[in-house]
Amino acid sequence: MPQYTYQARNGSGTVEAGALAATDAATAAAMLRGKGLHVVQLAPTATQDRFSGLSEKLSWSSGPGKKEILDFTTQLAVMIRAGISIRQALEGIADQTTNVKFKRILLEIKSDIESGRQFSEAISKHPKLFGQLYISMVKASEMSGAFARMLDRIAAYLQQELETRKMVVGASIYPGIIATMAIGVTVFLLTFVLPRFAGVFEGKEEALPGPTKFLMSLSDFMVGFWWVILIAAAAAITGFVLFVRTELGGFWWDRSKLSMPVANRMFRALYISRSLHTMGELLNAGVPMLDTLAITGDISGNRLFKRMWRSVHASVRQGRKIQTQLSKSPLLPKSVVQMVAAGEDSGKLGEVLDEVSDYYHRVLREAIKAVTSMIEPLMIVIMGSIVGFIAMAIILPIFKMSSLVSG
Repeated sequence: MPQYTYQARNGSGTVEAGALAATDAATAAAMLRGKGLHVVQLAPTATQDRFSGLSEKLSWSSGPGKKEILDFTTQLAVMIRAGISIRQALEGIADQTTNVKFKRILLEIKSDIESGRQFSEAISKHPKLFGQLYISMVKASEMSGAFARMLDRIAAYLQQELETRKMVVGASIYPGIIATMAIGVTVFLLTFVLPRFAGVFEGKEEALPGPTKFLMSLSDFMVGFWWVILIAAAAAITGFVLFVRTELGGFWWDRSKLSMPVANRMFRALYISRSLHTMGELLNAGVPMLDTLAITGDISGNRLFKRMWRSVHASVRQGRKIQTQLSKSPLLPKSVVQMVAAGEDSGKLGEVLDEVSDYYHRVLREAIKAVTSMIEPLMIVIMGSIVGFIAMAIILPIFKMSSLVSG
C-alpha cells in the first residue's frame, strides 16, 4: 500500500508531521480529517515504489465525463433536500467516487467552501469540467435561495444533453459498420481474390476488357504498395482533423454539416434544440439576458450558430430586442423567430423557449430516424455495386475467352 508523508494542523493550531499508509491520497486526507487534523501538505513518500501508484495515475488521466457530473448533481440535490450540509454532502459523494481526479476536485471544492467561498465560486475554478451554464445557474440559485430545485433543473438539462448525444452517436454507428464492412470486403477481393485469377489471365492482357484491366492494376498496386496507401490514409485523416481544428476549417466543416445531403435536417434540429433549450434554462434560472446569450452561443456546438448568437448579444447590448437580429439570420426558421418575438413581447420568453426546444427535440428524434432509414439502404446499394462491379470484372473476361474458344 502506498505511503504518504503529511503536515497537518491540530485543534490547537500546532502543525504535526508524519507518515501513513493509504490506498490513495484522497483516502489519506480523509483519514487525517477523521483524526481532527486539517491537512496542510500531503505527498507520496520518496521511497514509494513508482509502480504502486500506477492505477491512481491511470484513474487521474481519465477525468470525469458528463455522466459523472450528472450523477454528482443528482446526488447533491437529493442530499441538500434531505437537510445535509453542502460540506457533508460533498465529502460523502467524494468518498463514493471511484474516479481519483473527480474525487480530488470534489475535496478541493469542499475545502474552498470551508474557507468561506460559495459553491458557484468553488466550481468556477473548474470551468472545463462544469461549464459556464452550470456555474451561472448555480450562481443564480444562490441569489434566489432555490439551490436544490436548481440542481434538479441542471440534472434534467444534463440528462437531455446525454440522451441527445446518444441518439446522434447511435445514428452514426450502423452506417459506420456498413462502411467498414464495404471497405473490408473490397480490400479482401482486390488483395486476395483477384490475384488468384491473375494466372488465368496471364499473357492475355490485351484481350481483357477495360474494367478488368483497371482492377488488375489497382490490385497490383494495393498488394505491392499497401504501405503507401496506409500512410496516405493516415496523412489524409490527420490533415482533415488538423484543418477542422483551425478557425477557417471549423467554419467550413460546420457550414458543410448544415448543407450536407440527408443529414442536414438532423444537424440543424440538433443546434436549434440545444441553443433554445440552453437559453430557456438560463432565463428560467434568472441568469441575466446578456450572460444567457453569451453562454448560449458557446454551447450551441456550431460556429455559425455561435456567430449568430454573438451578433444577437451585441444587438441586445445596444438596447435592441432579440427578434431584431434573429430575423436577419437564415439559421433559424421564421416560425421560431416569430415565437421568440411573441415570448419576448409577452414577458414569457423562457416558457416559450422551453416549448420550442421540446418541439425541436422531437424533430431531432424524427430526423435521426429518417437519416438512419435512408443511409441503411444507400450503404447497401453502394456495397452491392462495388462487389458487383468486381464480380463483373472477373467473370466478363472468362465469358469472353469461352466464346473465343467455342468460336
